Amino acid sequence: MAEQRDFYEVLGVERGAVDAQIKDAYRKLAMMYHPDRNPGDADASDRFKEAARAFEVLSDKALRTRYDRYGHAGIQGGGAHDFGNVSDIFEAFGGIFGGSIFGDAFGNAQNRTARGRKGRDVFCTISLTLLEAARGVVKSIEFTRHEACGECNGTGARKGTKPQRCDYCEGRGQVIQSAGPFRLQATCPACSGTGKIVRDKCSACSGDGVKLERVEKRVTIPAGVDRDVQVRLAGEGEPGGNGGTPGDCYCVIGVEEHPFLTRSGRDLSCQVPITISQAALGAIVEVPILDGTHAVEMPRGTQPGDVLRLRGFGMPEVRGRGIGDLLVQVHVEIPRKLSPRAEQLLRDLAEEEHALVSPAHKSFFVKMKEYFTSHQSAEEKE
Repeated sequence: MAEQRDFYEVLGVERGAVDAQIKDAYRKLAMMYHPDRNPGDADASDRFKEAARAFEVLSDKALRTRYDRYGHAGIQGGGAHDFGNVSDIFEAFGGIFGGSIFGDAFGNAQNRTARGRKGRDVFCTISLTLLEAARGVVKSIEFTRHEACGECNGTGARKGTKPQRCDYCEGRGQVIQSAGPFRLQATCPACSGTGKIVRDKCSACSGDGVKLERVEKRVTIPAGVDRDVQVRLAGEGEPGGNGGTPGDCYCVIGVEEHPFLTRSGRDLSCQVPITISQAALGAIVEVPILDGTHAVEMPRGTQPGDVLRLRGFGMPEVRGRGIGDLLVQVHVEIPRKLSPRAEQLLRDLAEEEHALVSPAHKSFFVKMKEYFTSHQSAEEKE
């Protein structure tokens, strides 16, 4: 199915559905489209995978929040899986059926050990200035993840000993049960699917084989990134289970507020105050830009709220498709206090304006006088 459907539509639940409703809806769809009930049916297999992906996202609070806010784009590369193999779904969600469901179509379960599982993704935040976001930067980040214990080399066993085969599942990592038409394969409760038991545990990691460590990495941030963008460091997440590949680290970008500039997509904007005389006569004014100031010519007769566009002074597009503009919005400041000389000059200007009123102003005042004169005459006649 080329076009992704809305996950709520896939499961047939409302957007406000609670966890129990989502789980119940997925269980019904998984049983309906189960490969054992639909052998050779490619459409049923696709529906089975689609329902699994919808359940994974909507049953995870963080993923569901991002999906509700941004749709499918919000979960791309953000911890959700693209299930390419049906057996991966059983590995991930078999527990809601009381155990992983495997039929003969997925191989002889009695002869296979637990599959390697991809490690969980980890997240960290990076704070950038607006200039760093515009130019791109290499940053040092710190985050925590589990790493193989150096004392036991990740085995979990005390130095000089080795893990032993699990007697409960005979080293397979799975136990098989029958339930009606299905064969239920559940993770072995004794060895947690590893097929091995650590009887003499490592004192450094208490037999876990991993320890929580603080990791420092360098990450390259591309020019033009915006807040909430995620930069992926492949393979830097939690280690995988049973030899599986590690997860990824996602760096969530935060951009600090600039004291003068406001961002809107690729464009930046700022408000620049000028005096009445500068607005009337024109002036060269310094305006803030990303890395300093830039001289801008204000034309004669500039009006309050006028916007000057400085092309190429905005933010670069993160995919390298051009640079935005800087929009300079003019704010004409009216002085609250005047020196005697300034007051006299303004009074002289007022008298000059009264003698030589522009046609637009004359028309406005004439119309206003005529309006109130006519209304007053009408009231007197009544």
